[in-house]
Amino acid sequence: MELKATFISGRTVDQGCNLENKTSKAYFDAAGYCEMNSADAGKIGVEPGSNVKVATDFGSVVVPLKICEGNPDGLIFIPMGPWANAVVDPNTCGCGMPGFKGIPAVVESSSEDAPTMPQLMARLK
Repeated sequence: MELKATFISGRTVDQGCNLENKTSKAYFDAAGYCEMNSADAGKIGVEPGSNVKVATDFGSVVVPLKICEGNPDGLIFIPMGPWANAVVDPNTCGCGMPGFKGIPAVVESSSEDAPTMPQLMARLK
């Protein structure tokens, strides 16, 4: 099963606190996950901590799922960082910053491992 959703990204306190250690497990834990509410997780049969694949027209990434009941139905969130960058439009329209909000996405359960930051960078280079 898959869920059609709207992807957004943004900064979080944990993501910001770990910027200096981008190859660490702490940075992965702070930025390498996808949030959605429990109703949406139930629609695709995934539990918190299991991996989901997020795909947009610009790319895809596998990350663990976290539940956030504050997310409206159909909204997914990945903190700003390499995992979010894997699914955003690389065209910055001349401003140097891609759009991190309102991107149509598809989310589904995945048996793939979530990539570490070095693994993801090697894939995206």
